[in-house]
Order: sequence, then structure tokens, then C-alpha cells
Amino acid sequence: MKQTLLFLFFLVLHPLTACAAVQRGQDQLDMKIGQMIMVGFRGTTLQEAPDLREDITKRNLGGVVLFDYDVPSKSSGRNITAPDQLRKLTRELQQAAAVPLFIAVDQEGGRIARLKTKYGFPESVSAAELGQINNPDSTYRSSLITAETLANTGVNVNFAPVVDLNSNPENPVIGSLERSFSSDPAVVSVHAAATVKALCAKKIVPTLKHFPGHGSSTTDTHKDFTDITMSWDKTELEPYRKLIGDGYSGFVMTAHVYNANLDPIYPATLSKRIITGILRDSLGFSGPVISDDMQMQAVAAHYNLSKAITLALEAGVDILLFANNSSYDPEIAQKAISIIHSLVDKGMLTPERIDSSYRRIMKLKQQYLNSSP
Repeated sequence: MKQTLLFLFFLVLHPLTACAAVQRGQDQLDMKIGQMIMVGFRGTTLQEAPDLREDITKRNLGGVVLFDYDVPSKSSGRNITAPDQLRKLTRELQQAAAVPLFIAVDQEGGRIARLKTKYGFPESVSAAELGQINNPDSTYRSSLITAETLANTGVNVNFAPVVDLNSNPENPVIGSLERSFSSDPAVVSVHAAATVKALCAKKIVPTLKHFPGHGSSTTDTHKDFTDITMSWDKTELEPYRKLIGDGYSGFVMTAHVYNANLDPIYPATLSKRIITGILRDSLGFSGPVISDDMQMQAVAAHYNLSKAITLALEAGVDILLFANNSSYDPEIAQKAISIIHSLVDKGMLTPERIDSSYRRIMKLKQQYLNSSP
């Protein structure tokens, strides 16, 4: 009580200092919220992306995701055209940022590769092919080539490995694209571990995806609501259980899949039962959780932006990903940050909740982005 009175007395006597303290607190909140957003953009140089530059310099943006193909305009050359160009772009991005950026790509291998041979990058092997070979050393060597390629071009996050089980080979977004190592969770765990080891060796942040499992789906969350209630099996959690138990540090990416047996109301990205209850409390994951693209139709077609952000943060998501490659909105980061500020101002989201995400994000950045391999 005495300390509180002394503090209030100090503020009355020193209003300018009080205003400065409030401003510092606001600046810190701005920094923390900005770090919780990752966006995609158009441009092969930072000069071509003035909105992004403003997001980085004025809104403390935490990360970006890069693509070689722009889906809305159906055109190539969105962010990636050659190794030298990509290296220059990532250097420009980092130079503009007060806090080192997460710079991410989907470089899984095979058909899901943003760094393609036609742009001058090494050929990559799909997870399905590596799983069929079933030699962890081969997977490690292949993944190490990918890791070296990413590191040499300034990319520091790979949205890989996929740990979805190939339980439905006809799955339009996993099995049919050869993105899964195997239908056997033990095989998936071994090859995912080899991939993670290779990425970590070159200080590339790995990403286990898509939690709690997308392998059994018959529809694509990019396009609409995806219900896995009748097809999902608890064995799909085993790769997460194994890797987390072995000390995995990196991202876990959510899936926008709906499973009424896990949560009768919300899809996984928006579900506290799934993200906090299963991933954190049951499996013990303490690192940052990143959403799959919040603009995908499985979320965007059923929840407005404010509701989706509110539910995702309440669920336990730390970084909201807006890939800007299903639809394109150059102001999406500004909108998302404004919504989060509003949630804090209204008391719907506590500063402590923001702090918890910020600590996880900064711990990962310190681990991977502050030292060379």
C-alpha cells in the first residue's frame, strides 16, 4: 500500500515522467503485439512493398512468409525469382527491422517447394519418397541440403516437416501431394526427427504441422470447412508426443480442421480445448504455436476477422499467419494489430496473455536468429 501511494504521489509531482512511463508501456505493448503477426506480401524487393516496410518499421512486424507464386493473380515471381534476388530481399527485410524477423517458406520438398530448380535452387525430395526409402540418414542428408539452401539465402524458418499421417492417400492436400512420410506414426516420427535435426544444424526454425492431424481429411481447408470427426485417430498425435518428449524446440502449426470429438464447436486453430488442452497441457509443448493461414476459407468463410483473431488468441495461438495468398489485403497486418489492441483495451485479452506469447516468440528468436550455424 505504501509503495502504491508513493508511486501515485510521484506521478502527481512528475506528470511529464508519468506520461513518459505510459508512453513506454504503450510502446512495449505495440512491440509485443507486432511480434505476434506474420504476413505475406507482393514484391521481389522491399522497395516494391511499401505497405510491408511500414508494417516492419512502424508496427514492429514479427515475421513474413515468402512465395514464388501469387495465387490471386495467378502469376509467378511473387517474392522468389533467383538465389541472389532472394538473398538481397531477405537482407533488406532484416535491415528494416528493429527486431530480427522470422522469414519463412514452405520448403517441404517435392511438389511443395517455393525454392524451385527453375529459379536456380537445388532439387528437393518429397516426404513420401523419403518415407518409402525409409533411411533416416538419407532424410537427414536431403534435409541438410534444404537447410543449407535456406541459410544461404537468409530464410530462417521452414514450414516443415509435415507430421500428418498418410492415413488417406487420396487426401487432396496431404496424401495426393506426397507430403506425408508414412501412415505409420513411428516412421513419421523418425523422419521428422531427422528433418528437424538437419534444420536445427543450420539454425533454421522447424515447424511441425498440421496439429492435431490433417492426414485423414477428404477436403481442403484452403477451400472450405473440413470435418475429420469420423476419420481422425489419436495415433495422429504420436509424432508430436514423441518429438516434444525428446525436447523439440521450434514451431507447431495448427490445422483448421474440425473434430467434434475434440471440440464440438470450433476448428483446431480456434479451439482452446485442442491448442491449450491437448498440445500444451497434455503433450507438454512450451514453444510458440503458429496458426495456419488465417485467410483460408475453413476460417475466413465462417468467422469475421475480429472473431477469428479473438478465438485463436484465446485458444493459445502465439503467431497469427496471414499469408495473403488466398486473398490479398496489403492492410491485413495493420487490421490484425488494431484488433488485438482493441481486445486489450476492452479487457477481453490481458497484457499477461500478450506477454506469454511474446516470451515464447523472443525465446525462439534468441535461440535461432542471434547466432550463426
